[in-house]
Amino acid sequence: MTLADSVLSGSRLALSRLLTQVENGTVEGYTTLNLLFPNTGQAHLIGVTGAPGTGKSSLVNQLALQYRKRTKKRVAVIAVDPTSPFTGGAFLGDRVRMRDLSGDPDVFIRSMASRGSLGGLSHATAAAAQVFDAAGFEIILIETVGAGQAEVDIARLAHTTLVVEAPGLGDDIQAIKAGILEIADILVINKADHDGVENTERALRGMLELAHPVKRVFSHHGKLETLEGASEPDLESWIPPILRTIATEGTGVIELIEHIEQHAHHLRQTGDWQRRERSRLENELNTLIQDALAERFRSGISVECYQQVLAEVVDRKVSPWQAMKVLLNGGCT
Repeated sequence: MTLADSVLSGSRLALSRLLTQVENGTVEGYTTLNLLFPNTGQAHLIGVTGAPGTGKSSLVNQLALQYRKRTKKRVAVIAVDPTSPFTGGAFLGDRVRMRDLSGDPDVFIRSMASRGSLGGLSHATAAAAQVFDAAGFEIILIETVGAGQAEVDIARLAHTTLVVEAPGLGDDIQAIKAGILEIADILVINKADHDGVENTERALRGMLELAHPVKRVFSHHGKLETLEGASEPDLESWIPPILRTIATEGTGVIELIEHIEQHAHHLRQTGDWQRRERSRLENELNTLIQDALAERFRSGISVECYQQVLAEVVDRKVSPWQAMKVLLNGGCT
Protein backbone atom coordinates (compact mmCIF):
# COMPACT_ATOMS: atom_id res chain seq x y z
CA MET A 1 0.00 0.00 0.00
CA THR A 2 1.36 3.42 -0.96
CA LEU A 3 1.70 6.30 1.48
CA ALA A 4 -1.19 8.08 -0.23
CA ASP A 5 -3.42 5.01 0.11
CA SER A 6 -2.50 4.69 3.79
CA VAL A 7 -3.44 8.32 4.44
CA LEU A 8 -6.77 7.88 2.65
CA SER A 9 -7.48 4.73 4.66
CA GLY A 10 -7.15 6.68 7.91
CA SER A 11 -3.69 5.68 9.13
CA ARG A 12 -2.51 8.27 11.66
CA LEU A 13 1.06 6.98 11.35
CA ALA A 14 1.03 7.52 7.59
CA LEU A 15 -0.53 10.96 8.07
CA SER A 16 2.16 11.96 10.55
CA ARG A 17 4.88 10.67 8.24
CA LEU A 18 3.48 12.58 5.25
CA LEU A 19 3.22 15.81 7.25
CA THR A 20 6.90 15.46 8.18
CA GLN A 21 7.85 14.79 4.57
CA VAL A 22 5.89 17.81 3.35
CA GLU A 23 7.29 20.10 6.04
CA ASN A 24 10.83 19.05 5.11
CA GLY A 25 10.10 19.57 1.42
CA THR A 26 11.08 16.05 0.33
CA VAL A 27 10.36 14.63 -3.11
CA GLU A 28 8.36 11.78 -1.59
CA GLY A 29 6.21 14.21 0.35
CA TYR A 30 5.22 16.35 -2.60
CA THR A 31 4.83 13.35 -4.90
CA THR A 32 2.33 11.91 -2.44
CA LEU A 33 0.60 15.29 -2.08
CA ASN A 34 0.24 15.41 -5.87
CA LEU A 35 -1.64 12.11 -5.73
CA LEU A 36 -3.85 13.32 -2.88
CA PHE A 37 -4.64 16.78 -4.29
CA PRO A 38 -7.82 15.67 -6.18
CA ASN A 39 -9.25 14.69 -2.78
CA THR A 40 -8.88 18.21 -1.35
CA GLY A 41 -11.25 21.18 -1.39
CA GLN A 42 -13.80 19.95 1.16
CA ALA A 43 -12.48 21.26 4.48
CA HIS A 44 -13.31 24.56 6.17
CA LEU A 45 -10.03 26.34 6.96
CA ILE A 46 -10.31 28.58 10.02
CA GLY A 47 -7.42 30.88 10.85
CA VAL A 48 -6.84 32.13 14.39
CA THR A 49 -4.48 35.07 14.75
CA GLY A 50 -3.73 37.87 17.17
CA ALA A 51 -1.06 39.28 19.43
CA PRO A 52 0.75 37.09 21.98
CA GLY A 53 -1.08 36.76 25.28
CA THR A 54 -4.61 36.91 23.88
CA GLY A 55 -5.27 33.23 24.56
CA LYS A 56 -5.29 31.89 21.01
CA SER A 57 -4.18 28.38 21.99
CA SER A 58 -6.79 28.06 24.72
CA LEU A 59 -9.45 29.30 22.30
CA VAL A 60 -8.39 26.81 19.61
CA ASN A 61 -8.53 24.04 22.21
CA GLN A 62 -12.10 24.96 23.13
CA LEU A 63 -13.16 25.34 19.49
CA ALA A 64 -11.90 21.86 18.69
CA LEU A 65 -13.64 20.40 21.75
CA GLN A 66 -16.98 22.02 20.94
CA TYR A 67 -16.79 21.10 17.26
CA ARG A 68 -16.34 17.46 18.27
CA LYS A 69 -19.18 17.59 20.82
CA ARG A 70 -21.67 19.52 18.69
CA THR A 71 -21.00 18.49 15.10
CA LYS A 72 -18.90 15.29 15.36
CA LYS A 73 -16.78 16.70 12.52
CA ARG A 74 -13.17 15.58 12.32
CA VAL A 75 -10.87 18.37 13.45
CA ALA A 76 -7.23 19.06 12.61
CA VAL A 77 -5.16 21.71 14.35
CA ILE A 78 -2.07 23.28 12.79
CA ALA A 79 -0.28 25.25 15.48
CA VAL A 80 2.56 27.35 14.08
CA ASP A 81 5.06 27.87 16.90
CA PRO A 82 8.11 30.14 17.03
CA THR A 83 11.29 28.47 15.90
CA SER A 84 13.69 27.33 18.59
CA PRO A 85 17.03 29.14 18.20
CA PHE A 86 18.79 25.94 19.33
CA THR A 87 17.08 23.09 17.51
CA GLY A 88 15.31 24.92 14.66
CA GLY A 89 12.09 23.15 15.61
CA ALA A 90 8.82 24.28 17.15
CA PHE A 91 8.63 25.05 20.86
CA LEU A 92 5.48 22.87 21.06
CA GLY A 93 3.95 25.18 23.66
CA ASP A 94 0.52 24.88 22.06
CA ARG A 95 0.35 21.15 22.71
CA VAL A 96 0.67 21.78 26.44
CA ARG A 97 -2.56 23.78 26.33
CA MET A 98 -4.36 21.25 24.12
CA ARG A 99 -4.10 18.16 26.31
CA ASP A 100 -7.91 18.07 26.54
CA LEU A 101 -7.95 16.87 22.93
CA SER A 102 -5.69 13.87 23.50
CA GLY A 103 -7.22 10.44 23.00
CA ASP A 104 -9.77 11.50 20.38
CA PRO A 105 -8.98 9.61 17.14
CA ASP A 106 -10.80 12.24 15.10
CA VAL A 107 -8.58 15.08 16.33
CA PHE A 108 -5.04 15.56 15.03
CA ILE A 109 -2.72 18.28 16.31
CA ARG A 110 0.40 19.25 14.39
CA SER A 111 2.87 21.83 15.64
CA MET A 112 5.04 23.42 12.97
CA ALA A 113 8.04 25.67 13.34
CA SER A 114 7.72 29.08 11.67
CA ARG A 115 11.34 28.71 10.48
CA GLY A 116 11.79 32.43 10.12
CA SER A 117 8.65 33.07 8.08
CA LEU A 118 7.50 36.64 8.68
CA GLY A 119 3.83 36.20 7.83
CA GLY A 120 2.85 34.29 10.96
CA LEU A 121 2.83 30.96 9.12
CA SER A 122 5.30 28.29 8.13
CA HIS A 123 6.04 27.92 4.42
CA ALA A 124 4.62 24.39 4.61
CA THR A 125 1.35 25.38 6.34
CA ALA A 126 -0.70 25.42 3.13
CA ALA A 127 0.61 22.00 2.14
CA ALA A 128 -0.12 20.60 5.61
CA ALA A 129 -3.68 21.92 5.37
CA GLN A 130 -4.07 20.11 2.04
CA VAL A 131 -2.83 16.88 3.62
CA PHE A 132 -5.44 17.14 6.39
CA ASP A 133 -8.10 18.05 3.83
CA ALA A 134 -7.32 14.98 1.73
CA ALA A 135 -7.28 12.80 4.87
CA GLY A 136 -10.92 13.70 5.53
CA PHE A 137 -10.65 16.32 8.27
CA GLU A 138 -13.62 18.65 7.84
CA ILE A 139 -12.47 21.48 10.15
CA ILE A 140 -8.87 22.68 10.03
CA LEU A 141 -7.91 25.21 12.70
CA ILE A 142 -4.73 27.12 11.86
CA GLU A 143 -3.18 29.08 14.72
CA THR A 144 -0.52 31.59 13.73
CA VAL A 145 2.71 32.18 15.60
CA GLY A 146 1.42 35.30 17.35
CA ALA A 147 4.02 37.72 16.05
CA GLY A 148 1.53 40.58 16.02
CA GLN A 149 2.11 42.93 13.12
CA ALA A 150 2.92 40.61 10.22
CA GLU A 151 0.18 38.00 10.48
CA VAL A 152 -1.72 38.76 7.31
CA ASP A 153 -0.74 35.60 5.43
CA ILE A 154 -3.46 33.69 7.26
CA ALA A 155 -6.12 35.72 5.40
CA ARG A 156 -4.72 34.36 2.11
CA LEU A 157 -5.00 30.78 3.37
CA ALA A 158 -8.12 30.53 5.55
CA HIS A 159 -11.76 30.73 4.55
CA THR A 160 -12.63 32.32 7.89
CA THR A 161 -10.15 34.41 9.88
CA LEU A 162 -10.60 35.06 13.60
CA VAL A 163 -8.64 37.99 15.02
CA VAL A 164 -8.32 37.55 18.78
CA GLU A 165 -7.91 40.51 21.10
CA ALA A 166 -7.82 40.72 24.88
CA PRO A 167 -8.34 43.60 27.31
CA GLY A 168 -5.53 44.84 29.48
CA LEU A 169 -2.72 44.44 26.94
CA GLY A 170 -1.95 48.14 26.82
CA ASP A 171 -3.35 50.30 24.04
CA ASP A 172 -7.03 49.61 23.34
CA ILE A 173 -6.40 50.06 19.62
CA GLN A 174 -3.30 47.88 19.40
CA ALA A 175 -5.03 45.71 16.81
CA ILE A 176 -5.55 48.74 14.61
CA LYS A 177 -1.89 49.73 14.80
CA ALA A 178 -0.86 46.13 14.15
CA GLY A 179 -2.63 46.25 10.81
CA ILE A 180 -4.47 42.95 11.24
CA LEU A 181 -7.94 44.28 12.01
CA GLU A 182 -8.70 44.51 8.28
CA ILE A 183 -8.27 40.77 7.76
CA ALA A 184 -10.82 39.77 10.41
CA ASP A 185 -13.98 37.93 9.44
CA ILE A 186 -14.82 37.63 13.14
CA LEU A 187 -13.37 39.69 15.98
CA VAL A 188 -13.00 37.86 19.27
CA ILE A 189 -12.37 39.57 22.59
CA ASN A 190 -11.00 36.75 24.69
CA LYS A 191 -10.45 36.94 28.45
CA ALA A 192 -13.69 38.89 28.59
CA ASP A 193 -13.75 38.58 32.37
CA HIS A 194 -10.78 40.97 32.64
CA ASP A 195 -11.08 44.66 33.34
CA GLY A 196 -11.26 46.94 30.31
CA VAL A 197 -13.31 44.67 28.07
CA GLU A 198 -15.83 47.47 27.41
CA ASN A 199 -13.10 49.84 26.28
CA THR A 200 -11.65 47.22 23.97
CA GLU A 201 -15.02 46.47 22.41
CA ARG A 202 -15.78 50.18 22.03
CA ALA A 203 -12.50 50.76 20.18
CA LEU A 204 -13.10 47.82 17.86
CA ARG A 205 -16.66 48.92 17.10
CA GLY A 206 -15.43 52.39 16.31
CA MET A 207 -12.98 51.04 13.75
CA LEU A 208 -15.62 48.75 12.25
CA GLU A 209 -17.92 51.73 11.72
CA LEU A 210 -15.14 53.46 9.81
CA ALA A 211 -14.43 50.38 7.73
CA HIS A 212 -18.13 49.59 7.11
CA PRO A 213 -20.00 52.92 7.12
CA VAL A 214 -23.76 52.72 7.48
CA LYS A 215 -26.47 55.36 7.19
CA ARG A 216 -26.96 56.88 10.63
CA VAL A 217 -30.33 58.32 11.64
CA PHE A 218 -30.42 60.77 14.53
CA SER A 219 -32.86 63.21 16.12
CA HIS A 220 -32.35 66.96 15.63
CA HIS A 221 -34.90 69.31 17.25
CA GLY A 222 -37.36 66.42 17.36
CA LYS A 223 -36.97 65.61 13.66
CA LEU A 224 -35.31 62.45 12.34
CA GLU A 225 -32.48 63.24 9.94
CA THR A 226 -29.93 61.21 8.02
CA LEU A 227 -26.20 61.85 8.31
CA GLU A 228 -24.83 63.22 5.03
CA GLY A 229 -22.19 61.21 3.20
CA ALA A 230 -22.99 57.88 4.81
CA SER A 231 -24.15 54.96 2.70
CA GLU A 232 -25.78 51.60 3.22
CA PRO A 233 -23.40 48.66 3.19
CA ASP A 234 -23.45 46.24 0.29
CA LEU A 235 -26.10 43.61 0.96
CA GLU A 236 -23.53 40.92 0.08
CA SER A 237 -20.87 42.33 2.38
CA TRP A 238 -19.97 40.63 5.63
CA ILE A 239 -19.58 42.93 8.61
CA PRO A 240 -17.35 41.21 11.19
CA PRO A 241 -19.20 40.56 14.44
CA ILE A 242 -17.49 41.22 17.77
CA LEU A 243 -17.82 38.34 20.22
CA ARG A 244 -16.68 37.92 23.81
CA THR A 245 -15.18 34.67 25.04
CA ILE A 246 -13.50 33.25 28.12
CA ALA A 247 -11.60 30.36 26.59
CA THR A 248 -10.38 28.91 29.88
CA GLU A 249 -14.01 28.37 30.90
CA GLY A 250 -15.48 27.70 27.46
CA THR A 251 -17.75 30.73 27.76
CA GLY A 252 -18.93 32.14 24.44
CA VAL A 253 -17.30 29.40 22.34
CA ILE A 254 -20.58 27.87 21.16
CA GLU A 255 -21.76 31.28 19.98
CA LEU A 256 -18.42 31.74 18.20
CA ILE A 257 -18.86 28.44 16.34
CA GLU A 258 -22.36 29.52 15.29
CA HIS A 259 -20.95 32.71 13.78
CA ILE A 260 -18.18 30.74 12.05
CA GLU A 261 -20.84 28.52 10.47
CA GLN A 262 -22.84 31.61 9.49
CA HIS A 263 -19.76 33.04 7.79
CA ALA A 264 -19.19 29.79 5.88
CA HIS A 265 -22.84 29.87 4.75
CA HIS A 266 -22.42 33.50 3.69
CA LEU A 267 -19.32 32.65 1.64
CA ARG A 268 -21.08 29.84 -0.19
CA GLN A 269 -24.27 31.84 -0.74
CA THR A 270 -22.45 34.83 -2.26
CA GLY A 271 -19.87 32.84 -4.22
CA ASP A 272 -17.01 34.17 -2.07
CA TRP A 273 -16.07 30.60 -1.10
CA GLN A 274 -15.06 29.83 -4.68
CA ARG A 275 -13.35 33.20 -5.06
CA ARG A 276 -11.33 32.69 -1.90
CA GLU A 277 -10.40 29.17 -3.00
CA ARG A 278 -9.16 30.50 -6.33
CA SER A 279 -7.25 33.34 -4.64
CA ARG A 280 -5.75 30.94 -2.08
CA LEU A 281 -4.53 28.51 -4.72
CA GLU A 282 -3.23 31.35 -6.89
CA ASN A 283 -1.27 32.74 -3.95
CA GLU A 284 0.18 29.30 -3.20
CA LEU A 285 1.13 28.81 -6.85
CA ASN A 286 2.82 32.22 -7.02
CA THR A 287 4.75 31.51 -3.82
CA LEU A 288 5.97 28.17 -5.17
CA ILE A 289 7.00 29.80 -8.45
CA GLN A 290 8.93 32.53 -6.63
CA ASP A 291 10.72 29.99 -4.44
CA ALA A 292 11.56 27.79 -7.41
CA LEU A 293 12.83 30.70 -9.51
CA ALA A 294 14.94 32.02 -6.63
CA GLU A 295 16.44 28.56 -6.10
CA ARG A 296 17.12 28.16 -9.82
CA PHE A 297 18.75 31.58 -9.96
CA ARG A 298 20.99 30.93 -6.95
CA SER A 299 22.04 27.55 -8.36
CA GLY A 300 23.16 29.23 -11.58
CA ILE A 301 25.39 31.78 -9.83
CA SER A 302 28.63 30.74 -8.17
CA VAL A 303 29.13 31.60 -4.52
CA GLU A 304 32.30 33.52 -5.40
CA CYS A 305 30.47 35.66 -7.96
CA TYR A 306 27.61 36.40 -5.60
CA GLN A 307 30.01 37.37 -2.81
CA GLN A 308 31.99 39.59 -5.18
CA VAL A 309 28.88 41.52 -6.25
CA LEU A 310 27.69 41.71 -2.64
CA ALA A 311 31.07 43.17 -1.62
CA GLU A 312 30.67 45.89 -4.25
CA VAL A 313 27.26 46.73 -2.78
CA VAL A 314 28.71 46.88 0.73
CA ASP A 315 31.51 49.18 -0.54
CA ARG A 316 28.84 51.41 -2.12
CA LYS A 317 30.36 50.88 -5.59
CA VAL A 318 27.03 49.69 -6.97
CA SER A 319 23.48 49.92 -5.68
CA PRO A 320 21.44 46.81 -4.80
CA TRP A 321 19.34 47.50 -7.91
CA GLN A 322 22.43 47.56 -10.13
CA ALA A 323 23.75 44.42 -8.44
CA MET A 324 20.49 42.61 -9.12
CA LYS A 325 20.71 43.54 -12.82
CA VAL A 326 24.32 42.33 -12.99
CA LEU A 327 23.45 38.97 -11.43
CA LEU A 328 20.36 38.47 -13.59
CA ASN A 329 22.40 39.21 -16.71
CA GLY A 330 24.87 36.44 -16.04
CA GLY A 331 26.81 37.59 -13.02
CA CYS A 332 30.50 38.36 -12.88
CA THR A 333 32.75 38.74 -15.88
